[in-house]
Formats: sequence, C-alpha cells, structure tokens
Amino acid sequence: MITARAAATFEPVGRSVATARGFVRDTLQGWGLDDLIDDAVVLTSELVTNAVIHAGTSAEVHCLRDAKGVRIEVADRHPERGLPVADAVRGYVDTDSEGGRGLMLCAALSSRWGVEYTAVDKRVWFRLDEPELPVGTRSAGPVLPVEKLPTAETPPRVAVIQVDSSHTITAWNDDARHLFGYPAEQVSGKPLPDLAAWPLTPGTGTGIAEALSLSRWEGSYGLRAADGRIVPVYASHLRIRDTSGEPSTVCLLVPEHERAILQAGGRRPGHGGTPRDPLQRGAAPDTLEDLIGTPVPDDLDGLLQRTVERARDMLDGDAAFLLLATDDETELEVRASTGLPSTRQRFARVPVETGSGRYGSARMPAVHEDVAAAPGAVPLLSGTGMHAVVTVPLKVEGRLTGSLGVASETPGRYTNEEALRLQFAADRVALAVESARLTELERLRRGSLSFLVEASELLAGTLDPRQTLALMAQMSVPTLATWCAVYTTTEPGTEPVLSYVLHEDEDRIDGIRHLLERVAPPDPDASLGVRTWNEPAEAARRKIPLRSSLRSLTLGDLNGMGSGNTVIGQATAAAVGGETVILPLLARNRVIGLLVLGKPTDEHFRQETLELAEDLSRRAALALDNARLYSERTAISQSLQRSLLPPGLPSIEGVEVEVVYQPAGEGNEVGGDFYDVFPIRDGVYGLAIGDVCGTGPLAAAVTGLARHALRLLGREGLGGPAVLERLNTAILDEGARSRFLTLLYGELSAKADGGAELKMVCAGHPLPLRLRQDGSVEPAADPQPLLGVMDDLRLHEQTVTLDPGDVLLCVTDGVTERREGTRMLGDDGLAEILKTCTGLNAGAVAAKIKRAVERFASAPLSDDMAILTLRVPE
Repeated sequence: MITARAAATFEPVGRSVATARGFVRDTLQGWGLDDLIDDAVVLTSELVTNAVIHAGTSAEVHCLRDAKGVRIEVADRHPERGLPVADAVRGYVDTDSEGGRGLMLCAALSSRWGVEYTAVDKRVWFRLDEPELPVGTRSAGPVLPVEKLPTAETPPRVAVIQVDSSHTITAWNDDARHLFGYPAEQVSGKPLPDLAAWPLTPGTGTGIAEALSLSRWEGSYGLRAADGRIVPVYASHLRIRDTSGEPSTVCLLVPEHERAILQAGGRRPGHGGTPRDPLQRGAAPDTLEDLIGTPVPDDLDGLLQRTVERARDMLDGDAAFLLLATDDETELEVRASTGLPSTRQRFARVPVETGSGRYGSARMPAVHEDVAAAPGAVPLLSGTGMHAVVTVPLKVEGRLTGSLGVASETPGRYTNEEALRLQFAADRVALAVESARLTELERLRRGSLSFLVEASELLAGTLDPRQTLALMAQMSVPTLATWCAVYTTTEPGTEPVLSYVLHEDEDRIDGIRHLLERVAPPDPDASLGVRTWNEPAEAARRKIPLRSSLRSLTLGDLNGMGSGNTVIGQATAAAVGGETVILPLLARNRVIGLLVLGKPTDEHFRQETLELAEDLSRRAALALDNARLYSERTAISQSLQRSLLPPGLPSIEGVEVEVVYQPAGEGNEVGGDFYDVFPIRDGVYGLAIGDVCGTGPLAAAVTGLARHALRLLGREGLGGPAVLERLNTAILDEGARSRFLTLLYGELSAKADGGAELKMVCAGHPLPLRLRQDGSVEPAADPQPLLGVMDDLRLHEQTVTLDPGDVLLCVTDGVTERREGTRMLGDDGLAEILKTCTGLNAGAVAAKIKRAVERFASAPLSDDMAILTLRVPE
C-alpha cells in the first residue's frame, strides 16, 4: 500500500540532474528514510542523466513510499531507445557502449528493479527496502569495546536552541547557558546568525541562514561565547511547525569533541548482509562518490570538509586535516579539519620545503609513528595530543595542489598500508578539489572586483579626512578582518598616531583602543611592506595595566578583576589574540599612515584576503591623501578669505552699520567679493563694497590690493575720485595678473542736527538703494566706469544726505544676479524686497535681504554675496 507520493518533471538540460538529486534527497529526508538516501540519489542521478542527456527528453521522477521502503521511477519520452537489461542483469556492460552502467548500479544497489515500456514513454524503476533492525530501533551500531567508545563530559550537556522563521532565538535551555555563558534573557530575541562563526569562506552562497531554512541539517560550526571565545560545536537542526502552521527550527548543539552524541551513524551493511561501505577498514574507495558520498558538494569548503571527515572514518582516526598549496607551491594553507579545534589554524600557512616549521611530508606519502618525536614535521598538530599521523599529497598532472592527513592519539597506529589507502583516496579527490578551488578563486576574484569598485566609489565620494578614515575601517570590518585600526602620520619621520579603531562587536572597540594606546605604534617604514604585528597579542597575554571603560568589559571581566586593579579584559585579549597584519598607506611615495587588520584568537588571514586588503589600502591611501590636501587647501583658502575681510566693524555714532557676507561653493576657493568700513579721520569713515572678476589666488591678489590701497589712500586725505583713479592705476600695473573690479566707495560722516552725509563714487557696481520712511526706494548714485579697464579714468563724486529713519542698501552682484531658471532677481526685484523693510534696523534689513535672496531659487548660491546696510536712527 502506497503511503506517500512525490513527483517532479525536469527539463532536458544538464543542470536537471543535480536538481533531481536534490528533489529525491529532500523527499526521502522528509519521509525519514535517511538510510536509503545515498543509494537513491546515486541511482536517480544515473537514470535522470540517461533521460535528459542521452535520450534528450524531459524526465519524470516519481517517489512512492510504502511500509517496507520506497520505489522510485524515472520516465523519459524516448521509448524507442532500448536498454541492455539482460547485460546489466549478468553484470556485464560493453566498455565501448555509452549506456548500461546505470542499470548495473540498479542491479547492484536496489532490492528490485525493472523497465516498463509504453507507447509514449519508457519507465525505469528501482526499489530500496529499509534494512532489518532490532525491534524498536531505527538505527543500530555494532558492539564496541569500552576503550573504543567516544568520550564525553559528565554529565553530557546538549544545548537546545529554538529559532523562529526569521532566525531569532525564542528558546535557550540551561545547557546552552552553561556552554556559551549567555543567560536566556540576554540572547532571547537576537538572531542566531549574529552569534555564529560559520566555517565557510566569505563570498560562498551557503551560510547558517540557509542551513536554518533546511528541513534537516547536521554539521559543524562555531558559536561566539560571552567571553569572546569561538566555541566549536556539532549541531543537528530540525525544522518544525506549530499547531498554527508557523515554522521554526530546533537546534541541538554539543561541543565539537563530543559530536558522537548527536552525529548520525554511518551507512550500515546492505541487502543480503554484504558490506557496502567503501570506507570500512581494509577497503579503498573506487570513485570520488565512494569517498565523498553523493551528491558531491558543489562548493570548495563543503567538499574539503566532507573529504576530511570521510578520510578520518576510512582510517578510523581521531582527526583529519587538508591543506591546499599556494600558486607557487612553496606554502600550504590549512583549509579544513575535523577532530581539531575548528578555528585553531584555519588559513594558517607553513612552508613546504625549507625553513623553520616547514611541512616535511608534502610531496610524498609519509607515516609518522609519533609526531612528538619530530614536532616540526606536522606543525598543525602541535599541542593537540595527536601522535600517529599519515599524510599524502594531492597532485594534479604531477603538480602539488595540497596535502591530506589523518591523525590518531595512539602512537604507532598507522603503517604504509594506510598511507597507500589514503593516497588512493587522495588521487580520487584531487581533481575535484582543484576544480572547486579554481571555481572559488574565480568567484572570489569577481567578488573582490565588486568590493573594490564599491570601495572606490565610497572613498571618492568624500573629501573629509575623518570620514575617509571611518570608511576605510568600515570597509575592512567585517569583510576583511574582525577588527582594524588606522594610524596616521602628519610628517615624514614622525611617530604614527592612532586615529581610528573598529571592531565588528562595538562593545570591544574601547578595550582595543585602550590596549593599542599602551602599545608602541608600528614602524612606518615603507620598506617593511605588509607584515605581521605581534605586539597587541603579546600585550594582551601579558595583561599590562590598562584603563578600560565599563563599556569594553563583559560581566566575566569585571568578576575576574581585583579591586583597584584594572587589566585587559578577557574579551579584549581574545579579540586581538589572532593574527594581526600591518599594511602601509602609501601616497606620493611616502607613508601617510598604517592600516592594521586583526583576527581573534587562533584565527589567520588567507592569502586572497591579504591581497584584497593591499588593493584596498592603496585606494584608501590615495583617498586619504586627497582628502588631506583638500582640507589643507580649504583651510588656506578660508584663512586667506578672512585676511581679505576686515577684522571687525567700527562703531559709528549716529549711524547703524551691518554687513552680511556669504561665500559660494564649498569654501576651497577664495571669493572676489569684499567690503570694508574704516575710520579716515575724526568723525569721517570710509566704506567700500566691491567685486573682483573671478575667484582664486589671482582674484584674491586684486582684492587684497584694493582693500589695503583704499585704506591707505583714504587716510591720505584724498577724495573719492582720486582714491579710485589711483587704485585703477595700481590694478593696471599688475599687467596679466590684473582683474576687473566693480567698486562702491564713499566717505560717511554724521551730521550734528541728525542724519548723515555720504559722498560716493559707484564704479561699475550695482547702484546703492535708498529706503525712505514713507517706503519709497530709489537709487542713491549714478553708474560710472569700472576699474581695471581704462588708463584715463575720469570719475566724479556724488553726495547723498540720509535723513533719520533712512536706510542705504549696498550689495554685490551675487544678490542682484540670483537666478531661478530664466528669472533673475535684478535691481527691481531687490527694490521690491527693500520696500518691505520700513521700520527695521540695519541688522534686520540685512537679514531679511539675505533670506529673500536664498529663497528666490532652490539651488545653492552660485556667486559670493555681500550685503552692507546703513541706517540713521530716528
């Protein structure tokens, strides 16, 4: 009787084979038939390949479950293409034939199988029965001697964590608190991925979020404990739903070394009692699938992890590890391990041929009865308690690509026989590993290019040195490192100054900053290049006295500190305890700073990450140097601009004076507008407001010449026309450096009976406007030629009497030429605004004019604006 059904159709394309394998795996896993998955996936893969590749038609896969097992049918639309059924039954297939091997697998692995033909399709089916088990059990293992049983703490602790559909923690048992140090109330409501240290390489598609979304998952990763340590765990995830249909995931976790408590058992003997596990002692895997199992992981880290686990099981070892060679084959990089601390040496590098700590068993198989007698032979195992080890090379076309090793706690455990078996397995996996490694490198290169493009855009988007430092750190953490620090130098030969610190956990930032402030800064010598820096880790181990803020210390840190003694917190020590590297920030052939990247305890950088960090440091150094130059230029421009304006306005008895000055742009160009009010003699004051053509240093030179010349000539007792004529000559004497200048110059004096008298010359400048008490507005002067154009300049002076309550408004063309599309404010628009200022004092008039000009257009000011107002009080 059929108790469950599942079906799917797959298109006639190559990728359908992998999709079909996943469909069968997920279906059988959902039905709880884990013991049948491997065989079912292998057979389905072969039959679907026959359908979509060889027959060239779509494939229908039907899974039928009954009380004894499962029947899987694969149908294609090419019934005319016959199958060599008789040969498969006899166990013979022509080696020159493209077909028949899948049928031999059916005959070897299935309980029963067959082929059915109809007018429209051909259907190959096979049946897998669940193995006989002792009554009441679903899985069973052999009887083992007591000394062979796995060890565990007493009592064993199994952390039970439940997360909802958004991966947020909703349940946290007491064993989880004991293992990781967090009380339930501290982690409840937080995403579990925030605590996880996922073992896969950044940039790959699979992560803990994907694992939590699967119906069932089992494997290793790490969890960050409350003290900052990464606790290696073995986990079993099961996705469930409550009575209302809401999904959640239950996670069971034990320490990695106690994985036997949760780990599902290996495959058991097959039908008829014949051993079918190719990894049992005395057998060697014939194919990659025999070693790795099916489906073969399509990502490098998954493939490597599966390889070391199966290699360990094949030789009945306590630990296994796999290292990959660098491009030049001079070093080996640790990429996967099992039975060892999960992050102990990840991405650590050891030399292959020469030097201290070299890896002495890379190019040939080697058996070490006890590595304690030769500790340098396998540096990865130093201090792990392992003794016997067998290592073999991974080679592709004679080229060293890596090394695979299996270790045991028992000395003398392995012989040449085990080395040959392991070498046979390594030969089967080497090509797949190299292919996956090249695929990963290509993916990482594409990711690196995208990262650098984004980094360049962000760094180019600011010219603020402080923001550039922040961007540099934020792009480094956590993409490249767990924490980073940026040192800057002001001048060549000066000591670097700690300028910015960042950690992926903000609670660690203060502690790391205080630690680095107590450590001598790195040497900024550019010739040292990229290098490791051990001082922070050594200082943390020494626990030197340190002023730590409460924010940087965990509760455990505080409990561990004696009264009156403040030392580096354990969390800070763990944060800086891994590999730390220094990258010089080079710009214009000099070191302008140092980028320091760090990892927590026992973690190392991989070479691809360091190369990407070097590319980032070059871009960041250029951006920082540009930002510094821009800031220096802005500071110089602003200082020069201030020097071209008067330090203050004199107090004139009987007259209110107010000035508003607002330069346009970002402040890095010196404007051409200027103003001045200064005493000439007792009771008489000179006033000027002008605009030099253009901006920048040349305009600033003419501005400075004009303002200071006006003061000197005015105090010599010369009248307005004579002052401007001499200034015109001085400007023309500048030759090619001269600039046109519009200028309103006058001499102001208060009258004894009230009011004020102003003698003015308006040389090409916007005309001053007079506001009377009745609200009428009129020009207060006539236009005359501007300065810096003609040699023979003839100007005349005009006198204006300001009555009590009158206002005189003088502006530069940044006011009158304010535009919004095709509209311009102009003299008439300014006059209309001034008419609304009756009764206001000089300061209020200037402020109202400024607001009106700004609101006239939505765009920022495109020209400098100077507003000078005079008012005679009533």
